[in-house]
Amino acid sequence: MTEYAFQGFDKERMSRALGRDLAISTKQAIEICNYLRHRKTGQAKMFLDGAIEKTHAIPFKRFTNGLGHKPGKMAAGRYPVKSSRAFLKLIESVEANAQTKGFNTGDLEIIHLCAHKAARPVHHGRHQGREFKRTHVELVVTEVVESESKKGKKAAKVKAKTNVEEKSSEELKSDIADESSNESIDEKPTDEKIEEKLADVDSKVEEHDFENKEPNKEEKPTGPEDTQAVEQEASPDKEAEK
Repeated sequence: MTEYAFQGFDKERMSRALGRDLAISTKQAIEICNYLRHRKTGQAKMFLDGAIEKTHAIPFKRFTNGLGHKPGKMAAGRYPVKSSRAFLKLIESVEANAQTKGFNTGDLEIIHLCAHKAARPVHHGRHQGREFKRTHVELVVTEVVESESKKGKKAAKVKAKTNVEEKSSEELKSDIADESSNESIDEKPTDEKIEEKLADVDSKVEEHDFENKEPNKEEKPTGPEDTQAVEQEASPDKEAEK
């Protein structure tokens, strides 16, 4: 019976695959395992395809002797073509095993991925004494279903977007006009408000003074006709005094 380093395997919820004595570098396999662990199988296959086509490098963080920087959010990295092909076959194998159990291959997540050094046979002939590269690789996946809370949040976001799209252009224009008017009122400087209040107070004071103003006194005569009329009124009074 084949032994796995992974403990606690659940046949009902998990699926696994094992690659034994793979002719790949153990160091490269360890770096690939560290990069693909806890990712979805679809995303892992995309990264491996990029490494095979030399468009997406695999970051190396442990075995970095003499490695240069690669484009992307990484420092040292490589394009391990041979090792990527071996991992790609292993992922396809575990997806097939999961599909026989009725799992959805689009929801599979890698929960365990490790590489071990295997027995290394020796070359013969002119390369006598030189060892082959051999590696064991273990892969365990499980089906991850999104929680109801996340689904509810996503549904709420979708509803909000649909409501905004369904809103007519006229309503949007009216809302924008109302907002602009409210902003203009709120943004009115305080000095102007003070001046308006002072003007109102002055006008009220003037009205109050006009209402309480005393009647005008009799005007003095200015023309000759006015002087004659005044003298005639005053003459009978003078005669009475005499």
